[in-house]
Order: sequence, then C-alpha cells, then structure tokens
Amino acid sequence: MNRNVPLYRRIPQDLKEQLRKDIRIFLDEKSFEGIGGLEITEEIKVTIAAEACILLLNRENRNYPGLYSILVYPGAYLTRQNIPVGGGGYIEEETVRAGESWRHGSVILSWDQVKHGSVSSWEGHNLVLHEFAHQLDQEDGMADGTPILKKSSGYAAWAFIMSKGYERLRSKMEQNRNSVLDEYGATNEAEFFAVATEAFFGKSEELRRKEPDLYEELREFYNLDPAEWPEVSS
Repeated sequence: MNRNVPLYRRIPQDLKEQLRKDIRIFLDEKSFEGIGGLEITEEIKVTIAAEACILLLNRENRNYPGLYSILVYPGAYLTRQNIPVGGGGYIEEETVRAGESWRHGSVILSWDQVKHGSVSSWEGHNLVLHEFAHQLDQEDGMADGTPILKKSSGYAAWAFIMSKGYERLRSKMEQNRNSVLDEYGATNEAEFFAVATEAFFGKSEELRRKEPDLYEELREFYNLDPAEWPEVSS
C-alpha cells in the first residue's frame, strides 16, 4: 500500500488502522476475476481494495452491498453500447473503456489504469476512486450523482451545491476555461460526483481553495478532511 497507494501514506495513523480492517472485510466478501489473461495477484487485490475502502472511512460502512465481483482487465478494453439517435432508435457502437461500475454485481477495471491512477492521484485522477464513487451513488438504485446521505434534511443542500458546481464546470468547459475538476465531470451529474470525489482526495487543497462549497459538502459526506492530511513526497 505504501508503494501503490499514495493516499495511504497521507492518511492519519488511526485511519490507517481502520482502513486495514475494512480491507480485510472487503477481500473476504468480494471476489476478483482476471479477464483477458490477467492473473489476479495479491498486489492487484490489495491495491484496489485499499483505494475502494478509503471511500468508506469514518462512515457507516455498508461495504458496497450491491457489489459482488471486481473484474480486472490488463489494459483498456472494448465494450459495446447503444447510442440514441432520435425517434426511439439506437445504434450499437464499440467504445474503449478503462473502467465501469454496474448498478448491481460488478465493477470493471483496467489494471494499467489502476496503476496509472495511483501515480496520477496527485493530479486528481484515480480510476478506483471514480468507479467506486459510482457504486456509492448507485446504492439507492439510481445513478444520479446523489448517494445516500446521513440525514434526509441534507438532500436539499446537496442538490443545490452539486448542481451549482456541475453547471459551473459545464460553463467553464464551454468557454475553454481551466477547472480544478476534470472536464469529464461535465458529462452528467453522476460523472460530476465521481470526478469531484477524485479531486476531493487527489487535489484536496486546491479543491478547498477554488470550490469551497463543494469541498465542504464532500467533507461532510465522506466525514474526512484530506486537505488537512500531511503531504508526503511522491
């Protein structure tokens, strides 16, 4: 974890102990399957489990109840999807993917991209955090950028802050302006939440400075404050 998960090196000691317990539960409950000839190793399992379980720290741990298996490709993979063309019609198109999160059953990941995300997490890119944020989002049965919150009274504030951040990102992308958030977050509300989660852990200080309302909302949801964690050398 010290080698493959840069975030682990920043996490306070008490949270590291909690994380190691969560990892053991995750590895006991979830199955891993190599696709495309990839042999699943302890390195693969522990790296993915560690990053997935970071999202569970200090929260009521439901351990991704709809998830049963993690399918891991050696690299990017091809998948088919239906693209709407209007009038109720669709065309089938092949796309290259690095990962995806299914509402029930599986998360699919490219091991090459998992390793790359571990390195580039300092830049706010991390495939595991992204796809497992989708898992949190999907726990209520919908992929809409709104996960299950601690209190029902929190949904109004969440909707206001997240929608405002989403529209601000879309506006910046239309004007070719830079953002602390990856442009893929402008795709829809679900992708915005996943991209914001990546930035919350990978670019926490910058996110807090440039998007304070968004940072605070995510700090409340994750019950963590990574901008206050000590910096370590990469």
